[in-house]
Formats: sequence, structure tokens, C-alpha cells
Amino acid sequence: MKVSTSLKTKRMIMFWAKCLIVLIQTGIYGWLWYSHYKDMMPVEYWRRGNWVVIALYGMFIIVFSRAFGALKVGYLKTWDIMYSQMLTILCVNGVTYLQLSLINGDWKFLDNSEPMFMLCIADFSIVLAWALFMRWIYAIIYPPHEMLLIYGDISPDAIIRKLESRKDKYHVKEKVALSTGMDTVMERILCYDAVLIGDIPVQDRNRFIKYCFEKNIRCYGIPKISDIMIRNSESIDLFDSPLLLFRNNGLTYRQMFVKRVMDLVISLAGILLASPVMLLIAFFIKLYDRGPVFYKQKRQTMGGREFYILKFRSMVVDSERHGARLAKAHDDRITPVGKVIRRLHFDELPQLFNIVKGDMAFVGPRPERKEITEEYTKEIPEFPFRLKVKAGLTGYAQVYGQYNTVPYDKLKLDLTYITNYSVWLDIKLIILTVKILFQKEKSEGVDDAQKTALAKQR
Repeated sequence: MKVSTSLKTKRMIMFWAKCLIVLIQTGIYGWLWYSHYKDMMPVEYWRRGNWVVIALYGMFIIVFSRAFGALKVGYLKTWDIMYSQMLTILCVNGVTYLQLSLINGDWKFLDNSEPMFMLCIADFSIVLAWALFMRWIYAIIYPPHEMLLIYGDISPDAIIRKLESRKDKYHVKEKVALSTGMDTVMERILCYDAVLIGDIPVQDRNRFIKYCFEKNIRCYGIPKISDIMIRNSESIDLFDSPLLLFRNNGLTYRQMFVKRVMDLVISLAGILLASPVMLLIAFFIKLYDRGPVFYKQKRQTMGGREFYILKFRSMVVDSERHGARLAKAHDDRITPVGKVIRRLHFDELPQLFNIVKGDMAFVGPRPERKEITEEYTKEIPEFPFRLKVKAGLTGYAQVYGQYNTVPYDKLKLDLTYITNYSVWLDIKLIILTVKILFQKEKSEGVDDAQKTALAKQR
């Protein structure tokens, strides 16, 4: 079913739908505040005071919803929306309950958790129904784009497979090779309302972009390394000819100082909170085969400096006696305990000590072995660009990519982080790391026949 609706109307529908779910959740909390919590506070809240408390709850919903992507209906899959909404509710209600306890001033208030628990149940029910209903609405007003894919010497199969995973948004109806000629491609473009430009020479790509702009045709493109650098360049308007400034020096001293302070605070708090879990993991690793609890390996960080990364051992002893290689999708070297902790990413908890030491940051590119970096660099000369910042426990590529994402795509994700760095981006990635802990594809290994992820990229 397709409905012809103007773009302005479509956006208005989605905007008010998002406002509605936030207002409903805030309204339910408002009812709970007036009917239960208000009278338990040690001071009297007058009309505006009550409004401020309720409005603050609404602000929490907006902040956490943006961080987890809980309102991105259509952009994320339905299950991802539901999952993000659940995390948002848990965080918002958890923070709110802590806030109420602090206002009350009596820690016995924490025993009065039943109303907040019921609020969580009500919120879960409402947002799940909302997510399913809005996904249905989105499918009606935003049918999948029928697209023309333009490709060059590199096979388009990989990008087509990725698009097919989101058939609700994209449908590659036709693909045309650049080798068929510019006139033929231009003629085919006019038959579609959306075009995807694959990895083709910049000169040809620019002609297609301008042509689509002229004809008001939606255009998607796969960014090159230089495109990512351009996106965050600084505009200089001193002359009648615009200039773009590319600083190309990683983070500033101020950014590095703030990032280091934040790393120390978060990692020390993480060690304190995770210590019971780490002790339990160490116990089960030792119990399984009496082997060492930790696994050390040389990795690279900022500037190519090597350090020993610390992880919980998830594989059998001497797992690399035949040479270093990435974990495979069906790797018989992984122990039963290792399967669990790798799935939850708990094998990486000891890296908190690497962060305290200063070898790593909490957020940054994934630390790679020198041998793998050198192998990738032979195929991708720009791969060392990612070493302009410290390696990280989590990061842009870890959140938005998978363990087996090809190196070229990982590099583009890492450079997106480096060129767009901000404290807020670090905070956002830390929050999103919680979201990916239970997503299987984030920890899947490379194909069984591969030693690195390089073989998949072409």
C-alpha cells in the first residue's frame, strides 16, 4: 500500500508521533508524582515546582532517547527501536528514582520501589505498542526507495547484500556498470527517484551528483577517505573564494586533557563496579582448565606505540601456536567460558587497567596487532591514519560496525570519530556500548577460511 504524501506532511506526522510518546510517558510519571511521590517529599512543592520535576523527567526521556536512538522509527529496525526504548526507560526511571531518593534525603526511600517498577511496566507496554504502530505508519508513508546502483570496477554484491538486510527502506531494482558509458547511465538515472553511487572514480561520481542535484533525484554515495575528512573541515570566509581548513593533527591539547581526565574517572569507577564480575569470571576461567586467567598481547596505540593489552583468556592455552589470527565464526579454540564472556564483551573488562595506565582511552579505534596493521596497510595505505589517537576499549567502529567488518570500512568509521571528536561524542558512544552488549553480530568472527578480515573487503 502506497500513499502519496508530501515530504513536509510525512515529517510532521513523525515529529508529532515522537512528541506524543514523550508526552504520554511524562504524563504517566506526572500522575505518579502527584498521586504518590509528591506527599513523600520533605518540602512542599507548589504548582511550578511540581511542573519542574515533571518537566525534568521529560528532559531525561529526550536525552536518553537521542543517545540510544529510541525515536528513530524507520531508520532502525523495529526490534532495535524496542530494545532502545527499553534501555531508555530503564535509564530514565533509574536516574529519576535516584533523584527522588536524594530529594527525600532518606535512603529508606529506596525500599519504596514498587510504584517505579509499575511505571516501568506501563512504559514498556506503551512504547512497544507505539513502536509497532509507528513502524506500520512509517511503512505506509515511506515505502522502500526503488534505486539504481551505479558501480565501477569493484563488485557491487557486498553493498547489495547490506541493502537487502533493510528491504523496508531500500530496494536496488537495477544496477548499471560505469563501463556502459556516461550517456547510458544518465539515461537510466532519469527512471528512478533514488540513485546509489558506488565506489567509482571521483570525477565520474561528481558528475552524477551534480546531475541528480539538477534533476531533484535523491542521491546516496559511499564516502571515500577524503570525503570523511572534508565533512568536518572548517570553513574560512575571509575572501570571496571559500576556503576549507583541514587541521589533520588529531585532537588538540585541551581535548586530550579533558579526555584523559574522563578516562581516569570512568575507568576507576568501572573497576570498582565491575570487580565482583571480574572475580567471578576469573574463577570460572581457572576452574575450567586451570590455565592462566589473563591473556596478554602486543597491540598498537597512538603513533604506532606498542603496549601489552590485557584481556580475560577466552581461548584454549597456546591458541596461537600456529600463528596470530582473528577469531573465526566457528572457532574451536574458544572455550565454553570464553563463548559467554566474548558474547557479552566481558573478556575486555581488564582493559580498564590499560586505560588507567594510559596505554588506551575509553573511546578510540580498536587496538590492532602490528602484524595485522602492516598487512592491512599494504592494501590500504591510509590505514595508519587511525593511530592519530589512542586505541580504545570501545569506539565508533566498535559501536557502528561489527567484529568482522572489513578494514576499509572500519578505517572510515575510525576517521569519522577522529575528525568529529567531542566530549559529547565520547559520552554518546559509551552509552551506546551498553546497547550493543547483547547484539550477536557485534562479536561474530571472520569466515572460517580467513586469518584477517582483509579477504572480505573486495
